[in-house]
Amino acid sequence: MGSIIAVKGQMIGSIIWLVVLFAIMYFLLIRPQQKEQKERAEMIRSLKPGDKIVTMGGLIGVITKVEDLSVKVRVAEKVEVDVLKTGVARVLNE
Repeated sequence: MGSIIAVKGQMIGSIIWLVVLFAIMYFLLIRPQQKEQKERAEMIRSLKPGDKIVTMGGLIGVITKVEDLSVKVRVAEKVEVDVLKTGVARVLNE
């Protein structure tokens, strides 16, 4: 009878460790990634003409027009390029 209790105790201990490990993984990996995705989605939604941006490719320019899936970016005098909104890396605060 004592060995059955010991086996059950080991199983419960193993389950507790699995739950603790999952909780650690959630708070260290999953939750921060979800927060970053929400911040990025908000940044993309808030793009507006006049914002100075950097694209994923390192191109720096100023947004002149916002469309559904893309933005027009002025990179030099009389030079505008279309960039997908998902290709915007960040907005420069200058």
